[in-house]
Amino acid sequence: MPIEGGGQPELPYLDVAFDRRDTEAVVGTIAARPAEAPFAYVVTPNVDHLIRLHGDKRDERLAKAYARAATRLCDSRVLARLAALQGIHLPVTPGSDLTARLLQDVVKPGDRIAIVGGDVETLALLRDRLPGVEIVQHIPPMGMRTNVTAMAEAAAFVAQARARFTFLAVGSPQQEYLALTIAERGDATGIALCIGASIDFLTGRAVRAPRWMQKAGIEWAHRLASEPKRLWRRYLVEGPRIFRIAWQARNRG
Repeated sequence: MPIEGGGQPELPYLDVAFDRRDTEAVVGTIAARPAEAPFAYVVTPNVDHLIRLHGDKRDERLAKAYARAATRLCDSRVLARLAALQGIHLPVTPGSDLTARLLQDVVKPGDRIAIVGGDVETLALLRDRLPGVEIVQHIPPMGMRTNVTAMAEAAAFVAQARARFTFLAVGSPQQEYLALTIAERGDATGIALCIGASIDFLTGRAVRAPRWMQKAGIEWAHRLASEPKRLWRRYLVEGPRIFRIAWQARNRG
């Protein structure tokens, strides 16, 4: 069973064709997909991702990964509000929410899931949280995005795992590159989700912003305050570029 929009036209915004369904509809469709179905993957674009698709340094590999994805879900309330200025209603399905829903409400004892990323503690915490679920993990080396051998090994692990769900938790754009590599093999099954740090939020290893900050579209400020040395450039230098990109798109439209 495909996970595309069920015949509904997609919502194009900033060169990405977004799924128009809400979270409940997406979860229901993913849940109904057989474990043995041919491999497909879900991406959840946010501001940082879309910036990489524009300008002189456009990431063509990421663009290809997005185009190959079975569906693209808007992960950002900032993007949704910018799109609304052009009369485009983008339903917001944060990747962290989607991951939590699948692991809490959909995955059941007897299922097999695969994790690419994290560490040994990640695996232990998930096994405690999901008794009866078979969980396998692959921890790739740092710098996998430029390591052809490491990328191929991670893709082979997913193909051999034959998991119902695969969670790619190695950060963007590395996880999208990996999803594309797996799809191009042609022999994997199940569905993969590019999830970043979502499992860390679920297991309590990282603290997500309060709900009011999420709804206000300022979750990025909480993350910046939590990891300023790592994230200051993303949010304070690169992130604001989205407003110029959106303004240019609005003028063209």
